Amino acid sequence: MTQLSDYPTEKRYQALVLKTDRLTPEDTDEVREILLEVDDPNFQIEVNQSFGVLVRANGDFGNTYHHRLYSVADVPKAVGGKLQIKMLVKRCGYVDDFSGELFKGIVSNYICDLKPLDEIQITGPFNLAFNVPEDEESNMILVGMGTGIAPFRAFIKHIYNDIGDWKGKVRLFYGAKSGLDMLYMNDKNSDLTQYYDQTSFEALQAVSPRPKWQDPINLDQVLEGRAYEIKQLLAMNNTHVYIAGYKDVMKKLDIAFANILGSKQKWETRKKELIAGGKWAEVIY
Repeated sequence: MTQLSDYPTEKRYQALVLKTDRLTPEDTDEVREILLEVDDPNFQIEVNQSFGVLVRANGDFGNTYHHRLYSVADVPKAVGGKLQIKMLVKRCGYVDDFSGELFKGIVSNYICDLKPLDEIQITGPFNLAFNVPEDEESNMILVGMGTGIAPFRAFIKHIYNDIGDWKGKVRLFYGAKSGLDMLYMNDKNSDLTQYYDQTSFEALQAVSPRPKWQDPINLDQVLEGRAYEIKQLLAMNNTHVYIAGYKDVMKKLDIAFANILGSKQKWETRKKELIAGGKWAEVIY
């Protein structure tokens, strides 16, 4: 498995913050969409790639850099000869079990605190596991959680805006704590809803039954609710399954797929086939 330390950081670019918007309400976890501009023709990035952000911080042995990767959250575009890219960032932190002290995530808080005209250092681009299928009749089962919606949003916009008449079925299963946390599918920003009129596209939402109690998102229940269609899609050789999101949900997803196919053995066999055929990909954090 590739580790963050495996990604090179020697080649760096300056990016200018053009815009920063909070996508979630004040009483929920803060998630921001950041619009960056890169004025360097050597930096080119695609919808199936990510880039890194470097942040200098004081460590135990002097200054050090923290490096984090972010998926492209929209189709990159050139404006006035400069490249514009979007990213999604959740302000992170954790409470120490022993001391009860809150520790803020260094990179996420740095990015969320940025203002327009600030400059940051970025690296990459780096290839994601998700590739747009060459066959426009390919089916896709996309499962995203939280900011894991970012690569799929870029994906969906690309295949319907740039490629055009996508004939395969695209099913997006998107999980968040609550309806207020549904990025690009809420009252403030309904970007993904514009594709609901596409005959091949459908988005299905999953939330936590008790978000304030940190109950897990019920993506497994929503998947099993579409068991008949998913079973049909998994029986086809041109179906791709892409998953982006939280590690603790993966076990539930495997159970859901096993229930849909009728047994754990059947799902393990089908999953191995998808992996061997390059039609299974996951980005888990």
